[in-house]
Amino acid sequence: MAWWKAWIEQKGVSVKSSPHFNPDPDAETLYKAMKGIGTNEQAIIDVLTQRSNAQRQQIAKSFKAQFGKDLTETLKSELSSNFERLIIALMYPPYGYEAKELYDAMKGLGTREGVIIEILASRTKNQLQEIMKAYEEDYGSSLEEDIQADTSGYLERILVCLLQGSRDDLCGFVDPGLALQDAQDLYTAGEKICGTDEMKFITILCTRSATHLMRVFEEYEKIASKSIEDSIKSETHGSLEEAMLTVVKCTRNLHSYFAERLYYAMKGAGTHDGTLIRNIVSRSEIDLNFIKCQFKEMYGKTLSSMIMEDTSSDYKNALLNLVGSDP
Repeated sequence: MAWWKAWIEQKGVSVKSSPHFNPDPDAETLYKAMKGIGTNEQAIIDVLTQRSNAQRQQIAKSFKAQFGKDLTETLKSELSSNFERLIIALMYPPYGYEAKELYDAMKGLGTREGVIIEILASRTKNQLQEIMKAYEEDYGSSLEEDIQADTSGYLERILVCLLQGSRDDLCGFVDPGLALQDAQDLYTAGEKICGTDEMKFITILCTRSATHLMRVFEEYEKIASKSIEDSIKSETHGSLEEAMLTVVKCTRNLHSYFAERLYYAMKGAGTHDGTLIRNIVSRSEIDLNFIKCQFKEMYGKTLSSMIMEDTSSDYKNALLNLVGSDP
């Protein structure tokens, strides 16, 4: 990896590894915080939100070795509500956490399609492969087969296509002729005909690289005299529309997409805590600093200030620790 690429990636990380790390005293601090009557929530926040995920896994091993108890189960018994939900999310290995979110989105009655769309449309091929592997290890079934069993029609098709991770851009090369052809095919599949050829949209959106799709979107606007987003909104509806628009948003600017998810998780009455927790936890060691900058640019306020307005007590303090300083 080029030094500048590694530097840029580190700049995006809001939760970094603690220097001079030793899991044993951290495990002991957590044990004391939960021993006896009452719980020292601040001690739990100080340890778990200021260690990387890899370090948290070592703390869990040390906790079991020293005290003969499972750390995650002990935390569950001591904590409650959204604070518990956040702290437990931090204890999952990264891909195990995303596998759990997908599993929870499909189990029981009803399916939370928005969660599945968010994860599948925003991850790289390598990340999707790791999530599928973790899903099979943890739940004993295939993620692809579970998605097929739980969804139907064109939504099922776009989700299965996204799961293949065929949109990774390995070379950055764009064939202008193919981009123009794709734009014409999308126009023919939607605006030009009565009805919509959904599979043409799905194939192009799910199998072309981001750099290629950016060129396709430019060419499409010239042909159709409207944006690809406007055409998707007029040609599709429901979860299929959401899935297609999410692919377009992630293609145009991934950090803007996550900033928007976080904003609308807190905007208006009530908070979508699942979306807030998932996106802060899953992006904290990838690109949350870049998402924070985009958030401020898009909404004229900081992510931290909105969290302070919308959440409270230990839950708020833990979230703010993970988000880190304002851009």
